[in-house]
Amino acid sequence: MDWTLEVVIVPVSDLAAAIAFYRDQVGFDLDHDTENEHMHVAQLTPRGSGCSIVVGSLPSQNAMAPGSLHGPQLVVADAEAARAELVGRGVECSEVQVIDPRDGGTFFGFSDPDGNSWAVQQIAARADRPLIPLDHRGRFGEGVEL
Repeated sequence: MDWTLEVVIVPVSDLAAAIAFYRDQVGFDLDHDTENEHMHVAQLTPRGSGCSIVVGSLPSQNAMAPGSLHGPQLVVADAEAARAELVGRGVECSEVQVIDPRDGGTFFGFSDPDGNSWAVQQIAARADRPLIPLDHRGRFGEGVEL
């Protein structure tokens, strides 16, 4: 039985600001922004990831205080380059720290406008062997006929 983690709920206070931060500054793809009489939610996915974040007004989000999520971890092939990309888009980031010289031991972090904090881990092997191969990547709903 495979168990895949595909969505992480991120509690935020301002949906529009969260979408702008994660899409425009962090660089996640906006999969959808859905609003109806019961809720308003958006799903965003980091490039190359099989796991998305959801921000908005679902009951599970309303049960968490904005800024209370700490520790989700993103993985990149080059921490210095990833940090420079984020800083260039106006994201405040910690310095890159090498905790262990082996691959996987280099980290930095950042927080969203509400204070939800993220760790970014360097796994250099992902440069040559991405977790989701390039030819298997597609966006939410692509090629689906309804």
